[in-house]
Amino acid sequence: MIVAIVGRAWADHGGTLTAPLAGAMRLLAGLAFALILVAGLPVNAGAHAALVKSSPARGTTLVQPPQRVELTFSERLEPAYSTVAVLDGTGQQVDLRDAALSPADSRRLSVSLPPLPAGAYTVRFRVLSVDGHVVESDFPFTVGARGAAR
Repeated sequence: MIVAIVGRAWADHGGTLTAPLAGAMRLLAGLAFALILVAGLPVNAGAHAALVKSSPARGTTLVQPPQRVELTFSERLEPAYSTVAVLDGTGQQVDLRDAALSPADSRRLSVSLPPLPAGAYTVRFRVLSVDGHVVESDFPFTVGARGAAR
């Protein structure tokens, strides 16, 4: 279609390109190229379940140990494939192994903790969002006075 319009305009002007005709052709070519680029982009390319809130917060030092770890994500999670664990400084799992999604909000994942002694801990999670993306990460927190062993 564009070729037909340009061909006709070319013929109407005796086979010579005038400045306005050349400008119009460049504009049409640019619009066609932009349309091809936009049409080829995948929709929702960056959609992953991102951690948006945690308790305890990443890197925090707590005077009193938490009773549980709670994670909130940006998307709903698949319960059968979403886990969280709390590890001590030696890499041993110290949580009560009862990780579960909240019945009221499938974006919230939590695990209970026994009374934790002072020390450095790591929260490690692996979640599968309902759109099929897996996200794995971890973050530290410390129980005890600032500067406690890490």
